[in-house]
Amino acid sequence: MLAILSDLHLNDGSTAPTLSAGAMGLFAERLGELAVAASWRADGVYRPIERIELVLLGDVLDPLSSALWARQPAVRPWRDPLGPELAGLVARITADILAENCETLAALRGLAEKGVRVPAMLRAARPGPDTEGESVPVRIHYMVGEHDWFYHLAGAAYDVLRQTLVDALGLVRHPRQPFPYEIGESEELLLAMRRHKVTARHGDMYDPLAYSGDRDAASPTDAIQIELVDRFAAEVAAALGDDLPNATALGLREIHSVRPAPLLPAWLEGLLERTCRLASVRKQIRTVWERLVEEMLAGDGLGGGGRGGLGLVEGLRRVLQPGRRGPAGPTLAALRWLRDLRDATSDSYAAHAPTEQDFRSRRARHVVYGHSHAAEIVPLDASHADGCVLDQIYLNTGTWRRVWRPAEFSPGRTDFVASDAMSYVIFYQGDERKGRPYETWSGALGRSPSERTVRRLDIGRIHPAAGPPGGALLPPHFPALASQPAQR
Repeated sequence: MLAILSDLHLNDGSTAPTLSAGAMGLFAERLGELAVAASWRADGVYRPIERIELVLLGDVLDPLSSALWARQPAVRPWRDPLGPELAGLVARITADILAENCETLAALRGLAEKGVRVPAMLRAARPGPDTEGESVPVRIHYMVGEHDWFYHLAGAAYDVLRQTLVDALGLVRHPRQPFPYEIGESEELLLAMRRHKVTARHGDMYDPLAYSGDRDAASPTDAIQIELVDRFAAEVAAALGDDLPNATALGLREIHSVRPAPLLPAWLEGLLERTCRLASVRKQIRTVWERLVEEMLAGDGLGGGGRGGLGLVEGLRRVLQPGRRGPAGPTLAALRWLRDLRDATSDSYAAHAPTEQDFRSRRARHVVYGHSHAAEIVPLDASHADGCVLDQIYLNTGTWRRVWRPAEFSPGRTDFVASDAMSYVIFYQGDERKGRPYETWSGALGRSPSERTVRRLDIGRIHPAAGPPGGALLPPHFPALASQPAQR
Protein backbone atom coordinates (compact mmCIF):
# COMPACT_ATOMS: atom_id res chain seq x y z
CA MET A 1 0.00 0.00 0.00
CA LEU A 2 1.28 3.43 -0.98
CA ALA A 3 0.00 6.68 0.57
CA ILE A 4 0.88 10.11 -0.84
CA LEU A 5 0.19 13.52 0.68
CA SER A 6 1.70 16.95 0.10
CA ASP A 7 1.54 20.66 0.82
CA LEU A 8 1.20 20.57 4.60
CA HIS A 9 3.25 23.81 4.73
CA LEU A 10 4.28 23.34 8.36
CA ASN A 11 5.77 26.68 9.40
CA ASP A 12 7.27 28.31 12.48
CA GLY A 13 4.11 30.31 13.28
CA SER A 14 5.86 33.67 12.95
CA THR A 15 3.99 34.88 9.87
CA ALA A 16 0.99 32.55 9.60
CA PRO A 17 -0.87 29.86 11.53
CA THR A 18 0.44 26.33 11.05
CA LEU A 19 -1.43 23.05 10.67
CA SER A 20 -3.64 21.92 13.53
CA ALA A 21 -1.97 19.13 15.51
CA GLY A 22 -5.10 17.00 15.32
CA ALA A 23 -4.92 16.67 11.53
CA MET A 24 -2.00 14.25 11.52
CA GLY A 25 -3.56 12.24 14.34
CA LEU A 26 -6.71 11.93 12.23
CA PHE A 27 -4.64 10.78 9.28
CA ALA A 28 -2.81 8.18 11.41
CA GLU A 29 -6.14 6.71 12.51
CA ARG A 30 -7.43 6.68 8.96
CA LEU A 31 -4.24 4.99 7.73
CA GLY A 32 -4.90 2.11 10.11
CA GLU A 33 -8.44 1.72 8.75
CA LEU A 34 -7.11 1.77 5.19
CA ALA A 35 -4.55 -0.90 6.08
CA VAL A 36 -7.33 -3.18 7.30
CA ALA A 37 -9.31 -2.58 4.10
CA ALA A 38 -6.20 -3.28 2.02
CA SER A 39 -5.71 -6.60 3.82
CA TRP A 40 -8.89 -7.98 2.25
CA ARG A 41 -7.74 -9.63 -0.94
CA ALA A 42 -9.37 -10.17 -4.31
CA ASP A 43 -10.07 -13.82 -3.45
CA GLY A 44 -12.12 -12.74 -0.42
CA VAL A 45 -9.46 -13.84 2.07
CA TYR A 46 -8.05 -11.54 4.74
CA ARG A 47 -4.22 -11.39 4.76
CA PRO A 48 -2.49 -8.44 6.49
CA ILE A 49 -0.45 -6.31 4.10
CA GLU A 50 3.32 -6.38 4.48
CA ARG A 51 4.05 -2.64 4.70
CA ILE A 52 2.90 0.88 3.92
CA GLU A 53 5.00 3.34 1.93
CA LEU A 54 4.14 6.93 2.88
CA VAL A 55 5.43 9.63 0.53
CA LEU A 56 5.51 13.28 1.56
CA LEU A 57 5.34 14.88 -1.89
CA GLY A 58 6.87 18.31 -1.26
CA ASP A 59 6.12 21.54 0.60
CA VAL A 60 5.70 19.58 3.82
CA LEU A 61 7.94 21.90 5.85
CA ASP A 62 7.88 25.55 4.75
CA PRO A 63 11.11 27.41 5.58
CA LEU A 64 10.16 30.25 3.21
CA SER A 65 7.30 31.37 5.47
CA SER A 66 9.19 32.86 8.39
CA ALA A 67 9.76 36.29 9.91
CA LEU A 68 13.44 35.41 10.35
CA TRP A 69 14.10 36.32 6.71
CA ALA A 70 13.14 39.92 7.42
CA ARG A 71 15.57 40.05 10.33
CA GLN A 72 18.48 38.94 8.14
CA PRO A 73 18.06 40.89 4.88
CA ALA A 74 21.62 40.09 3.78
CA VAL A 75 20.81 36.38 3.56
CA ARG A 76 18.71 35.36 0.60
CA PRO A 77 18.30 32.01 -1.23
CA TRP A 78 19.09 33.47 -4.65
CA ARG A 79 22.47 34.95 -3.66
CA ASP A 80 24.53 32.02 -2.44
CA PRO A 81 22.51 28.80 -2.15
CA LEU A 82 25.46 26.81 -0.80
CA GLY A 83 26.83 29.52 1.47
CA PRO A 84 27.09 28.92 5.23
CA GLU A 85 24.89 31.93 6.04
CA LEU A 86 21.92 30.50 4.16
CA ALA A 87 22.44 27.02 5.60
CA GLY A 88 22.56 28.50 9.10
CA LEU A 89 19.37 30.50 8.65
CA VAL A 90 17.49 27.57 7.11
CA ALA A 91 18.63 25.42 10.05
CA ARG A 92 17.30 28.00 12.53
CA ILE A 93 13.96 28.25 10.77
CA THR A 94 13.72 24.47 10.51
CA ALA A 95 14.38 24.10 14.24
CA ASP A 96 11.57 26.58 14.93
CA ILE A 97 9.25 24.66 12.60
CA LEU A 98 9.97 21.40 14.41
CA ALA A 99 9.30 23.06 17.78
CA GLU A 100 6.08 24.72 16.59
CA ASN A 101 4.75 21.45 15.13
CA CYS A 102 6.03 18.97 17.72
CA GLU A 103 2.65 17.23 18.17
CA THR A 104 2.06 16.89 14.43
CA LEU A 105 5.54 15.49 13.88
CA ALA A 106 5.23 13.16 16.87
CA ALA A 107 2.16 11.60 15.24
CA LEU A 108 4.03 11.21 11.97
CA ARG A 109 7.11 9.79 13.69
CA GLY A 110 4.89 7.41 15.65
CA LEU A 111 3.75 5.86 12.39
CA ALA A 112 7.38 5.13 11.48
CA GLU A 113 8.28 3.81 14.93
CA LYS A 114 5.20 1.71 15.67
CA GLY A 115 3.51 1.20 12.34
CA VAL A 116 -0.25 0.73 12.28
CA ARG A 117 -2.11 -2.08 14.04
CA VAL A 118 -4.31 -4.46 12.09
CA PRO A 119 -6.01 -7.66 13.23
CA ALA A 120 -3.85 -10.69 12.54
CA MET A 121 -6.87 -12.53 11.17
CA LEU A 122 -10.52 -11.89 10.45
CA ARG A 123 -13.45 -14.27 10.26
CA ALA A 124 -16.85 -13.11 9.09
CA ALA A 125 -15.53 -9.53 9.04
CA ARG A 126 -14.65 -9.72 12.77
CA PRO A 127 -11.26 -9.79 14.51
CA GLY A 128 -9.89 -13.20 15.37
CA PRO A 129 -8.84 -14.40 18.83
CA ASP A 130 -5.65 -12.29 18.95
CA THR A 131 -7.26 -8.95 19.74
CA GLU A 132 -3.96 -7.06 19.86
CA GLY A 133 -3.35 -7.80 16.20
CA GLU A 134 -0.04 -7.17 14.49
CA SER A 135 1.91 -4.13 13.35
CA VAL A 136 2.27 -3.15 9.71
CA PRO A 137 5.48 -1.13 9.27
CA VAL A 138 5.25 2.36 7.75
CA ARG A 139 8.19 3.68 5.73
CA ILE A 140 8.18 7.46 5.25
CA HIS A 141 9.87 9.14 2.25
CA TYR A 142 10.37 12.90 1.81
CA MET A 143 10.42 14.58 -1.62
CA VAL A 144 10.94 18.33 -1.98
CA GLY A 145 8.96 21.09 -3.67
CA GLU A 146 9.52 24.81 -4.14
CA HIS A 147 9.02 25.78 -0.48
CA ASP A 148 11.36 23.15 0.96
CA TRP A 149 13.92 22.84 -1.86
CA PHE A 150 16.74 23.62 0.59
CA TYR A 151 16.65 20.00 1.74
CA HIS A 152 17.75 18.98 -1.76
CA LEU A 153 21.03 20.90 -1.47
CA ALA A 154 24.23 18.93 -1.02
CA GLY A 155 26.88 19.71 1.59
CA ALA A 156 27.89 18.93 5.15
CA ALA A 157 25.68 21.63 6.70
CA TYR A 158 22.60 20.26 4.96
CA ASP A 159 23.61 16.69 5.85
CA VAL A 160 23.37 17.67 9.52
CA LEU A 161 20.02 19.34 8.90
CA ARG A 162 18.70 16.28 7.07
CA GLN A 163 19.75 14.06 9.96
CA THR A 164 17.61 16.24 12.23
CA LEU A 165 14.64 15.81 9.90
CA VAL A 166 15.18 12.05 9.58
CA ASP A 167 15.00 11.77 13.36
CA ALA A 168 12.09 14.20 13.78
CA LEU A 169 9.89 12.71 11.06
CA GLY A 170 11.02 9.09 11.16
CA LEU A 171 12.22 9.10 7.56
CA VAL A 172 13.90 6.18 5.81
CA ARG A 173 16.12 8.44 3.72
CA HIS A 174 19.85 8.40 4.48
CA PRO A 175 20.77 11.90 5.73
CA ARG A 176 23.96 12.19 3.64
CA GLN A 177 21.92 12.06 0.46
CA PRO A 178 19.76 15.05 -0.54
CA PHE A 179 16.05 14.46 -0.21
CA PRO A 180 14.88 13.57 -3.73
CA TYR A 181 13.17 15.91 -6.14
CA GLU A 182 12.74 13.19 -8.79
CA ILE A 183 11.71 9.66 -7.81
CA GLY A 184 14.76 8.32 -9.63
CA GLU A 185 17.05 10.00 -7.07
CA SER A 186 16.06 7.38 -4.49
CA GLU A 187 16.21 3.70 -5.39
CA GLU A 188 13.88 2.73 -2.53
CA LEU A 189 11.34 5.34 -3.54
CA LEU A 190 11.54 4.38 -7.20
CA LEU A 191 10.93 0.70 -6.43
CA ALA A 192 7.97 1.57 -4.21
CA MET A 193 6.43 3.66 -7.00
CA ARG A 194 7.02 0.98 -9.62
CA ARG A 195 5.39 -1.70 -7.47
CA HIS A 196 2.24 0.43 -7.36
CA LYS A 197 2.45 1.57 -11.02
CA VAL A 198 2.75 5.21 -9.95
CA THR A 199 4.96 8.09 -10.98
CA ALA A 200 4.90 11.25 -8.87
CA ARG A 201 6.50 14.66 -8.51
CA HIS A 202 5.61 17.81 -6.61
CA GLY A 203 4.58 19.55 -9.84
CA ASP A 204 6.33 22.88 -9.34
CA MET A 205 8.50 22.30 -12.41
CA TYR A 206 5.44 23.15 -14.53
CA ASP A 207 5.01 26.52 -12.81
CA PRO A 208 7.41 29.23 -14.09
CA LEU A 209 6.92 31.19 -10.86
CA ALA A 210 8.02 28.21 -8.74
CA TYR A 211 10.77 26.65 -10.84
CA SER A 212 13.57 28.23 -12.85
CA GLY A 213 15.08 25.13 -14.37
CA ASP A 214 17.22 24.01 -11.41
CA ARG A 215 15.81 22.74 -8.12
CA ASP A 216 19.07 23.63 -6.38
CA ALA A 217 18.42 27.29 -7.12
CA ALA A 218 15.82 29.85 -6.10
CA SER A 219 12.75 30.69 -8.15
CA PRO A 220 10.53 33.80 -8.32
CA THR A 221 8.41 32.19 -5.58
CA ASP A 222 11.28 32.71 -3.11
CA ALA A 223 11.33 36.47 -3.76
CA ILE A 224 7.53 36.79 -3.72
CA GLN A 225 7.27 34.87 -0.46
CA ILE A 226 10.19 36.45 1.41
CA GLU A 227 10.06 40.05 0.19
CA LEU A 228 6.30 40.49 -0.16
CA VAL A 229 4.07 37.91 1.53
CA ASP A 230 6.15 37.37 4.68
CA ARG A 231 6.71 41.08 5.23
CA PHE A 232 3.33 42.59 4.39
CA ALA A 233 1.39 42.09 7.63
CA ALA A 234 4.30 43.26 9.78
CA GLU A 235 4.93 46.32 7.58
CA VAL A 236 1.25 47.28 7.73
CA ALA A 237 1.21 46.93 11.51
CA ALA A 238 4.34 49.08 11.83
CA ALA A 239 2.97 51.77 9.49
CA LEU A 240 -0.50 52.07 11.03
CA GLY A 241 0.01 51.15 14.67
CA ASP A 242 -3.23 51.52 16.64
CA ASP A 243 -5.05 52.77 13.54
CA LEU A 244 -5.05 49.25 12.09
CA PRO A 245 -8.43 47.59 12.79
CA ASN A 246 -8.16 44.31 14.68
CA ALA A 247 -10.25 42.50 12.09
CA THR A 248 -7.89 43.64 9.33
CA ALA A 249 -4.84 42.57 11.31
CA LEU A 250 -6.35 39.13 11.88
CA GLY A 251 -7.29 38.85 8.23
CA LEU A 252 -3.75 39.62 7.11
CA ARG A 253 -2.59 36.52 9.01
CA GLU A 254 -4.41 34.55 6.31
CA ILE A 255 -2.34 35.96 3.45
CA HIS A 256 -0.22 32.78 3.20
CA SER A 257 -3.33 30.74 2.43
CA VAL A 258 -4.12 32.61 -0.78
CA ARG A 259 -2.79 30.77 -3.81
CA PRO A 260 -1.57 31.53 -6.38
CA ALA A 261 0.20 34.74 -5.36
CA PRO A 262 -1.14 36.91 -8.24
CA LEU A 263 -4.61 36.60 -6.64
CA LEU A 264 -3.39 38.46 -3.55
CA PRO A 265 -4.37 41.98 -4.70
CA ALA A 266 -7.97 40.86 -5.29
CA TRP A 267 -8.09 39.07 -1.95
CA LEU A 268 -6.65 42.13 -0.20
CA GLU A 269 -9.27 44.41 -1.74
CA GLY A 270 -12.01 42.12 -0.46
CA LEU A 271 -10.48 42.05 3.02
CA LEU A 272 -10.21 45.84 3.20
CA GLU A 273 -13.75 46.24 1.91
CA ARG A 274 -15.11 44.20 4.80
CA THR A 275 -12.85 45.07 7.71
CA CYS A 276 -11.60 48.61 7.19
CA ARG A 277 -14.15 51.45 7.32
CA LEU A 278 -11.86 54.44 6.82
CA ALA A 279 -10.80 55.20 3.27
CA SER A 280 -7.62 56.84 4.55
CA VAL A 281 -6.57 53.66 6.35
CA ARG A 282 -7.32 51.54 3.30
CA LYS A 283 -5.18 53.89 1.24
CA GLN A 284 -2.28 53.55 3.68
CA ILE A 285 -2.46 49.77 3.51
CA ARG A 286 -2.51 49.83 -0.28
CA THR A 287 0.50 52.15 -0.24
CA VAL A 288 2.45 49.62 1.84
CA TRP A 289 1.51 46.88 -0.63
CA GLU A 290 2.56 48.95 -3.64
CA ARG A 291 5.89 49.83 -2.01
CA LEU A 292 6.72 46.22 -1.18
CA VAL A 293 5.79 45.07 -4.67
CA GLU A 294 8.08 47.65 -6.26
CA GLU A 295 10.91 46.83 -3.85
CA MET A 296 10.58 43.16 -4.69
CA LEU A 297 10.53 43.78 -8.44
CA ALA A 298 13.51 46.13 -8.25
CA GLY A 299 15.53 43.86 -5.97
CA ASP A 300 17.87 41.05 -6.90
CA GLY A 301 15.39 38.28 -6.07
CA LEU A 302 14.20 38.15 -9.68
CA GLY A 303 17.73 38.55 -11.00
CA GLY A 304 17.07 42.01 -12.39
CA GLY A 305 14.77 40.32 -14.85
CA GLY A 306 17.37 37.67 -15.68
CA ARG A 307 15.82 34.77 -13.79
CA GLY A 308 12.48 35.00 -15.47
CA GLY A 309 13.17 37.78 -17.95
CA LEU A 310 11.96 41.35 -18.02
CA GLY A 311 8.65 40.04 -19.31
CA LEU A 312 8.11 38.18 -16.04
CA VAL A 313 8.91 41.28 -14.00
CA GLU A 314 6.53 43.44 -16.00
CA GLY A 315 3.89 40.74 -15.89
CA LEU A 316 4.13 40.54 -12.11
CA ARG A 317 3.91 44.32 -11.88
CA ARG A 318 0.78 44.24 -14.02
CA VAL A 319 -1.07 41.68 -11.88
CA LEU A 320 0.25 42.69 -8.45
CA GLN A 321 -0.17 46.47 -8.66
CA PRO A 322 -3.63 48.11 -8.44
CA GLY A 323 -4.72 50.07 -11.48
CA ARG A 324 -2.57 48.10 -13.94
CA ARG A 325 -4.88 45.21 -14.70
CA GLY A 326 -7.37 46.64 -17.18
CA PRO A 327 -11.13 46.12 -17.30
CA ALA A 328 -11.13 42.37 -16.57
CA GLY A 329 -10.73 42.85 -12.82
CA PRO A 330 -7.89 41.64 -10.60
CA THR A 331 -8.91 38.00 -10.30
CA LEU A 332 -9.61 37.30 -13.97
CA ALA A 333 -6.54 39.26 -15.08
CA ALA A 334 -4.30 37.29 -12.72
CA LEU A 335 -5.70 33.91 -13.77
CA ARG A 336 -5.39 34.75 -17.46
CA TRP A 337 -1.81 35.91 -17.01
CA LEU A 338 -0.88 32.74 -15.11
CA ARG A 339 -2.37 30.54 -17.82
CA ASP A 340 -0.50 32.46 -20.50
CA LEU A 341 2.71 32.14 -18.48
CA ARG A 342 2.23 28.36 -18.28
CA ASP A 343 0.99 28.15 -21.87
CA ALA A 344 -2.08 26.43 -20.44
CA THR A 345 -5.81 26.64 -21.04
CA SER A 346 -6.89 25.85 -17.47
CA ASP A 347 -5.64 26.03 -13.90
CA SER A 348 -5.20 22.25 -13.74
CA TYR A 349 -1.80 20.59 -14.17
CA ALA A 350 -3.34 17.46 -15.70
CA ALA A 351 -2.17 18.44 -19.20
CA HIS A 352 1.44 17.88 -18.13
CA ALA A 353 0.87 14.29 -16.98
CA PRO A 354 1.02 12.75 -20.51
CA THR A 355 4.55 14.16 -20.91
CA GLU A 356 5.87 11.91 -18.13
CA GLN A 357 8.12 9.14 -19.44
CA ASP A 358 6.43 6.50 -17.27
CA PHE A 359 3.07 7.51 -18.70
CA ARG A 360 4.26 7.22 -22.30
CA SER A 361 5.89 3.84 -21.66
CA ARG A 362 2.70 2.59 -19.90
CA ARG A 363 4.82 1.74 -16.87
CA ALA A 364 2.67 4.03 -14.72
CA ARG A 365 -1.10 3.77 -14.44
CA HIS A 366 -1.22 6.82 -12.19
CA VAL A 367 0.51 10.20 -12.44
CA VAL A 368 0.49 12.19 -9.19
CA TYR A 369 1.32 15.87 -8.59
CA GLY A 370 0.86 18.24 -5.68
CA HIS A 371 1.66 21.98 -5.72
CA SER A 372 -1.65 23.38 -7.00
CA HIS A 373 -3.52 22.92 -3.66
CA ALA A 374 -6.47 21.62 -5.69
CA ALA A 375 -7.29 17.91 -5.35
CA GLU A 376 -8.16 16.34 -8.71
CA ILE A 377 -8.84 13.07 -10.49
CA VAL A 378 -8.61 13.30 -14.28
CA PRO A 379 -8.90 10.27 -16.61
CA LEU A 380 -6.09 10.44 -19.18
CA ASP A 381 -6.22 7.32 -21.32
CA ALA A 382 -7.60 3.79 -21.59
CA SER A 383 -5.82 1.13 -23.64
CA HIS A 384 -7.55 -2.09 -24.68
CA ALA A 385 -5.60 -5.17 -25.77
CA ASP A 386 -6.27 -8.90 -25.54
CA GLY A 387 -9.26 -8.39 -23.30
CA CYS A 388 -7.27 -6.23 -20.83
CA VAL A 389 -7.83 -2.57 -20.03
CA LEU A 390 -5.07 -0.21 -18.87
CA ASP A 391 -6.58 2.95 -17.39
CA GLN A 392 -4.20 5.86 -16.87
CA ILE A 393 -5.27 8.60 -14.47
CA TYR A 394 -3.89 11.91 -13.18
CA LEU A 395 -4.38 12.69 -9.49
CA ASN A 396 -3.49 15.76 -7.48
CA THR A 397 -2.91 15.44 -3.75
CA GLY A 398 -4.40 18.84 -2.86
CA THR A 399 -3.27 20.43 0.38
CA TRP A 400 -3.58 20.29 4.17
CA ARG A 401 -4.05 23.98 4.84
CA ARG A 402 -6.69 26.68 4.60
CA VAL A 403 -7.62 27.53 1.04
CA TRP A 404 -9.14 30.82 -0.09
CA ARG A 405 -10.97 30.69 -3.40
CA PRO A 406 -12.60 33.55 -5.33
CA ALA A 407 -16.40 33.61 -5.29
CA GLU A 408 -17.81 33.07 -8.78
CA PHE A 409 -20.52 35.76 -8.47
CA SER A 410 -18.38 38.37 -6.75
CA PRO A 411 -18.54 41.81 -8.43
CA GLY A 412 -15.00 42.47 -9.60
CA ARG A 413 -14.10 39.02 -8.16
CA THR A 414 -12.75 40.38 -4.86
CA ASP A 415 -14.88 38.16 -2.61
CA PHE A 416 -13.12 35.01 -1.41
CA VAL A 417 -14.42 32.05 0.59
CA ALA A 418 -12.16 29.93 2.81
CA SER A 419 -12.22 26.33 3.95
CA ASP A 420 -9.71 24.07 5.67
CA ALA A 421 -8.64 21.28 3.33
CA MET A 422 -7.10 17.84 3.88
CA SER A 423 -6.46 15.45 1.00
CA TYR A 424 -4.45 12.35 0.24
CA VAL A 425 -4.31 9.49 -2.26
CA ILE A 426 -3.79 5.77 -1.62
CA PHE A 427 -2.58 3.14 -4.10
CA TYR A 428 -2.82 -0.63 -3.78
CA GLN A 429 -0.71 -3.31 -5.41
CA GLY A 430 -1.70 -6.76 -6.60
CA ASP A 431 -4.77 -8.10 -4.84
CA GLU A 432 -4.79 -5.55 -2.00
CA ARG A 433 -8.16 -3.86 -1.33
CA LYS A 434 -9.83 -6.69 -3.31
CA GLY A 435 -7.89 -5.66 -6.41
CA ARG A 436 -8.83 -1.98 -6.39
CA PRO A 437 -5.96 0.17 -7.74
CA TYR A 438 -6.42 3.44 -5.86
CA GLU A 439 -8.50 5.41 -3.38
CA THR A 440 -8.65 9.14 -2.64
CA TRP A 441 -9.95 11.22 0.21
CA SER A 442 -10.49 14.96 0.09
CA GLY A 443 -12.19 16.80 2.92
CA ALA A 444 -13.02 20.44 3.50
CA LEU A 445 -14.03 21.98 6.81
CA GLY A 446 -15.78 25.32 6.51
CA ARG A 447 -14.81 28.25 8.69
CA SER A 448 -16.73 28.69 11.91
CA PRO A 449 -19.18 31.63 11.92
CA SER A 450 -17.40 32.85 15.04
CA GLU A 451 -14.37 33.63 12.86
CA ARG A 452 -16.42 36.11 10.86
CA THR A 453 -16.73 38.96 13.29
CA VAL A 454 -16.94 41.75 10.71
CA ARG A 455 -19.90 43.06 8.79
CA ARG A 456 -20.11 43.93 5.12
CA LEU A 457 -19.62 47.53 4.10
CA ASP A 458 -20.92 47.16 0.54
CA ILE A 459 -24.67 46.97 1.16
CA GLY A 460 -25.52 49.11 -1.85
CA ARG A 461 -23.71 46.93 -4.36
CA ILE A 462 -25.74 45.22 -7.10
CA HIS A 463 -25.03 41.52 -7.16
CA PRO A 464 -24.41 40.07 -10.65
CA ALA A 465 -26.83 37.23 -9.95
CA ALA A 466 -29.58 39.83 -10.33
CA GLY A 467 -28.82 40.06 -14.03
CA PRO A 468 -28.02 43.09 -16.19
CA PRO A 469 -29.67 46.45 -15.44
CA GLY A 470 -33.12 46.53 -16.95
CA GLY A 471 -33.04 42.80 -17.74
CA ALA A 472 -35.11 40.01 -16.34
CA LEU A 473 -34.27 39.07 -12.79
CA LEU A 474 -32.96 35.60 -12.12
CA PRO A 475 -35.00 33.49 -9.72
CA PRO A 476 -33.91 33.69 -6.09
CA HIS A 477 -31.76 30.94 -4.62
CA PHE A 478 -34.62 30.03 -2.24
CA PRO A 479 -38.34 30.59 -2.86
CA ALA A 480 -39.93 33.30 -0.79
CA LEU A 481 -41.91 32.04 2.14
CA ALA A 482 -44.98 33.93 0.96
CA SER A 483 -45.06 31.84 -2.22
CA GLN A 484 -45.43 28.59 -0.29
CA PRO A 485 -48.95 27.13 -0.09
CA ALA A 486 -50.62 27.52 3.26
CA GLN A 487 -50.28 24.55 5.55
CA ARG A 488 -53.52 23.07 6.85
